[in-house]
This record gives sequence, C-alpha cells and structure tokens, in this order.
Amino acid sequence: MRTDDLLRELAPRIVGVLTRRHGDFGAAEDAVQEALLAAATQWPEEGIPDNPRGWLIQVASRRMAEQVRSEVARRRREDLVAQQLPEDRRAAPAADIEDAPGRDDTLILLFLCCHPALSRASAIALTLRSVGGLTTAEIARAFMVPEATMGQRISRAKQRIKASGVPFRLPDDKDRASRLAAVLHVLYLIFNEGYASSAGPDLQRVELSREAIRLTRAVHGLLPDDSEVTGLLALMLLNDARGPARTGPGGELIPLADQDRGLWDAEAIAEGVALVTEALPRGPLGPYQVQAAICAVHDEAATAEETDWPQILALYGVLERLGANPVVTLNRAVAAAMVHGPAAGLALLESLEADGRLKGHHRLHVVRAHLLEMAGDRQGAIDHYRAAAARTNSLPERHYLTIRAARLSSASGG
Repeated sequence: MRTDDLLRELAPRIVGVLTRRHGDFGAAEDAVQEALLAAATQWPEEGIPDNPRGWLIQVASRRMAEQVRSEVARRRREDLVAQQLPEDRRAAPAADIEDAPGRDDTLILLFLCCHPALSRASAIALTLRSVGGLTTAEIARAFMVPEATMGQRISRAKQRIKASGVPFRLPDDKDRASRLAAVLHVLYLIFNEGYASSAGPDLQRVELSREAIRLTRAVHGLLPDDSEVTGLLALMLLNDARGPARTGPGGELIPLADQDRGLWDAEAIAEGVALVTEALPRGPLGPYQVQAAICAVHDEAATAEETDWPQILALYGVLERLGANPVVTLNRAVAAAMVHGPAAGLALLESLEADGRLKGHHRLHVVRAHLLEMAGDRQGAIDHYRAAAARTNSLPERHYLTIRAARLSSASGG
C-alpha cells in the first residue's frame, strides 16, 4: 500500500484514539495532522515502520502533550472524557477504551464532522480534513479558496463541535437515521464537486471524487445492510466509471451521448450494477438507490441510441415521488423529451419557471436550449446556450456551450 493511502486509512483511527484519550476533538485532529505530515516526510526516506499505527499514535500524542501545558489542563480533559463515557465504561482500563486493536472510528468521526450544528461547507471541509486525511492546503486548492480562509473555516467548525458538547460515540438509534442522512449527503456533495466541478478550469477534480468513494466504501463496510449506503456507493461508481470519456485531449467537455463508451470502466460499472441490484429489493427505497438505477440504465446501454429512455423516465417519476426537487424535474424533462418529444419536455420546464427555485440557474438554460434544438428552434437554442454559458463558473462547460451556440449560428447562417 502506498504511503499516502495508508495515512488516509489510518487518520480517522488515530484521531479517534486521541479524542477518546483526551476528550478534545479539535486538539486531537490538529495533532494527528502534524503526525501525518511528519510521516509523509519521513516514511518515504526511512521506510514505513513495522507498526505505522503505533508510530502515528506516539507522534500525535507527543504533539498533544506539548499542547497540554499544565496539570489542570490534563485533568480537565480527563474529566471531560469521564463525563462523556457511559457509566459502565468509566472504570475500564485506559487501554481497553483507547487503543483496542482493530478499532475503527471512521463512522464515529463522520457523524461528528457532519454534526447538524455545522453548515454544509464546514461539514465538507471538516470531513475531508479529519476523515479524509487531506491537508488544509489540499482542501483549499480543491475549492479554490485561500489556505487561510479554509483554515479559518475548519477552525470554526471544530470550535462549534466542541461547544456543542457532543460525545465521541455513535448517536443512539433514535438519532442515527437522521444523522446518517447528513453523512451521506456530505459524501454525495464531495463526490459531485469532484465529478463536475462547480468552478474553475477543470471539469473534474478526481482527488475529490475518489476520496468520496473511499469514504463511502468505509461507511458501507461498517453498515453493509443499509440500502441507501449501498445505493450511494453504487451511484458514485456508476458515474465515476464514465470519467475517462468525459473530457477530450484538451480537457474539453464531451457530453454523454458523444462519449466513447469503450473508455468507460467496465469493472466499476459491474460493481455498481451489482450493488444497486442487491440494494433495491432489500429496501426501504431511497433516492440514492433510484439515482443509481438511472445511472445503471445509462451505463448498460452499448450505444446512446440503445438507452432505455422509457425506463429512465419511469425512474425519475419514482424519484420525484420520493421527494420533489427542481433538479429531478429538470432531468425528468430531458427524459420526457426523449420518450414523447421535445414539446413534452418543454412543458415540464414551464412548471420549473413558475416554481422559481432554478430561476437564473445555468442548468435550466442548458436543458431549454437542448430541447429547443431538438424541436428545430435554432435561434431559441442559440439564445439559451449563450445565456447558460454566461452563468456557469465552469470553464470547460462555458467553452462547450459557447461552441455549441456558435455551431448552430453558423449552420443557420446567423
């Protein structure tokens, strides 16, 4: 295993050990980041130690010890740990609580980082830092903000976690379902930002989508019988499988219908299809499973022309019944146009215009342009492709839409 992969796998476990020991998530996370940096510097030259987990615990503990300047601070942390532990475990030996061999705190840390007290942006940043093992600089680069800004965001998130007084343990059964939904939503957002970057020169940020898949695999490993966890992992794999075909040699966007399907990752597609096939009968049915099923229909078509659009349209109907969402309706409009003609899709867009939640969003203009082009209204399509290009912050998408409008204009003599 590569050093960076090993460090990312171990990071949440070491944070868990130190948080259990000292009762201070923020200080533990900072100390582990310093230990990870030391390992990333030393291990490539000196070799991976025989006990990498123990090495990291020792170095991170030393960093924390340097932070604890007085006996009063040490006792305060011990008292906090004692208050947070269940009564029947307060007298247990420290080694049993902190350093049990094979202990994996990944899921606990995910629940902690996705605490309801945090904003969506803060939860994403804290998850990538504490569970993903990414440095503040790496996260800042991924989201194209200054490192200082990202550092402040992460620091505030840790302060809010500390102020909330949430104990370092899984939520109880009553609270777990809603909190798990927050965890999956954060992982979904991380994947989406990697799969289709919202801004900047690159269509994809592979490091983010791969990290989201890695973390979702970890959750699936801990909760293998949860159908929505399985559905989310399938959804990510089925989308990510198309990655090699989504851009051309110069990084230009290639739409789904024009992609070379021979470049798709057949192994990832097979795994994703198997996962969603396993999850759907098990239930309860959830939106991630349905989205994965839609992706499976796309991925299993040998050519764009062989896509089973009636099945996709039916699945979008199911998705809307699970939870009305303007983005789902937007996608259903495309499927309706492919099955019943562009007029049917355009009629659905009228309801979205009245809804107002996508007003001014570039994606609404993209779909309207596509459907108008299907209907033979070239000038209308040109106008909306240009409007979409002016509203997107993704440079590859802007270039694609601008070129699309220019080609239609040239073809129509405009």
